[in-house]
Amino acid sequence: MNFIEAIFLGLVQGLTEWLPISSSGHLVIIQHLLGFQVSLLFDTLLHAGTLFAVIVFFRNDIYKFIEVIIKQDFKSTEGKQIQFIVLGSIPITVVGFLLHDIITSVFNSLFIVGLGLIFTGTFLYMTKKTNSNTRLNFKNSFIIGLAQAAALLPGISRSGLTISTGILQGVNSDLVFEFSFLLAIPSIIGANIFELYRIISIQNEIMYLIIGSGIAAIVGYLSLRLLYRILKIEKLYIFAYYCWTLGAITLLKYLTILA
Repeated sequence: MNFIEAIFLGLVQGLTEWLPISSSGHLVIIQHLLGFQVSLLFDTLLHAGTLFAVIVFFRNDIYKFIEVIIKQDFKSTEGKQIQFIVLGSIPITVVGFLLHDIITSVFNSLFIVGLGLIFTGTFLYMTKKTNSNTRLNFKNSFIIGLAQAAALLPGISRSGLTISTGILQGVNSDLVFEFSFLLAIPSIIGANIFELYRIISIQNEIMYLIIGSGIAAIVGYLSLRLLYRILKIEKLYIFAYYCWTLGAITLLKYLTILA
């Protein structure tokens, strides 16, 4: 890896991690098409960079959560939201732990990525004519958590699937936007800890790691603001066309490799 590759991958991660177009799918495609080799440590710290972006973006909510935990005021609005996040985090914890080896075995499959992108695009398009004005509850929080677990597969956008699932259940778009990304924080922290625990050596990549994760953090924050603006004008479905196109191209690439 060199500086150009580190900068490029940081840009891709920052842009695609929070937009509903699957960062994992893009990284797999890039590795296949451009021959980039992304180490486990580098990939983990790219996610850490975008995690930093979402923490900064929702810093006020996180401060309130800390106050709630200190005061143990779980009957407040923020207290209930913490309960929803805990409940919504259960599916990805269970699925990630039990099916880690299976998910890892298919993670670099262009076929899975292509199907995942088309699946994501379909979910995004389904939000086109949906009215969303319901508040979060335990039921829809858990269902959104199930959607997040499904996004462990490459090509399936975590933000795309969780936000779409919330909107399709009638949850207010502002609420589901906030919940989707707050729900991502414990899952990304858990995944980073798990992956870093499995890494024995960082070799000579430290400078590239800093560059990649830093760029991912900055671009990730900007893409969060962009997605929020798009969601406010109820145009989430526009990403469906991108996902369908990239998914179809990926499947064609997979078929040419088989041929």
